[in-house]
Amino acid sequence: MADRYVPTIDQARSLHRQMIRIRLFEEHAGALAEAGKIPGFIHLYVGQEAIAVGVADNLRTGDAVTSHHRGHGHAIAMGADLRAMYSELLGRRTGYCKGLSGSMHVSDSSIGMLGANGIVGAGIPHALGAAFHARYRGNDSVAVAFFGDGATNIGVFHESANLAAVLGLPVIFVCENNGYAEFSPQSSQSLIADVADRAASYGMPGEVVDGMDVCAVHAAAQRAIARAREGDGPMLLEAKTYRYYDHQGVKGLRKSYRSEEEVEQWRNRDPISSFEAWLDTEALLDHGEAASVWAEVAEEVQSAASFADAQPEPDAADLMAYVYAGG
Repeated sequence: MADRYVPTIDQARSLHRQMIRIRLFEEHAGALAEAGKIPGFIHLYVGQEAIAVGVADNLRTGDAVTSHHRGHGHAIAMGADLRAMYSELLGRRTGYCKGLSGSMHVSDSSIGMLGANGIVGAGIPHALGAAFHARYRGNDSVAVAFFGDGATNIGVFHESANLAAVLGLPVIFVCENNGYAEFSPQSSQSLIADVADRAASYGMPGEVVDGMDVCAVHAAAQRAIARAREGDGPMLLEAKTYRYYDHQGVKGLRKSYRSEEEVEQWRNRDPISSFEAWLDTEALLDHGEAASVWAEVAEEVQSAASFADAQPEPDAADLMAYVYAGG
């Protein structure tokens, strides 16, 4: 694993706030789901915040990302409006997709968020399309495909990785390896410990990074994105991480596939609290300042959720309005 990114005080505080925004958004979304206010399934990103924030901080206008069913964190890291996010989760007309898509399909092309996706691995070829578009237009934009370890055993991952390498496309494949594909451990699906090892078979570099360390992720993403912008082609970045909650739902812990001890071990490496400890040691942000950020973001999240809850739901006339393009 390579060197960590060393942020300035402003950069460090920005990374810190963004991770907290994702954490508190997700925790509150989970509470809403438990209260029966969110229709359909919800998959929380809690525990994986360092990856979305570490990667997105290296992106700029014109770049694009594709996501998976656990995609709220990526949208927020890219700059999504929390009010529109909650509106979508609650099925309100002010949501990103007019309240018609739900939790697993949030998208906003204006910020480069090409969409989350409820189908395992389905967002990966979409990132190739964005990367091909950048190449065709002759600019130095890049695309990032986020996916889980389970998706690396899906055919479309192999097809996309091979084609990206053959065409030298500016795409970064980011595997958020949280150790489980739904309820199945990685060891039951694959005999390799590191997904990044597969990169060599496609003729691209691969790298493993600590997905619980935002500065380590930032540094690895910076290298991968820089080489893609320079025309050196794709790269596979594997971030070792963990989701605190069950695959779907909120506070469920299926002891048949995860032990309380395992969850606690990973929680002890929490990406936010460990970053806060480092910030305090480096005199970039003390505990009192960190507490103020948590309070400010909590107010922002509650305000966004309250706004969404007061908005109207779609009506029958909206059913087909956004399905087909007109004219």
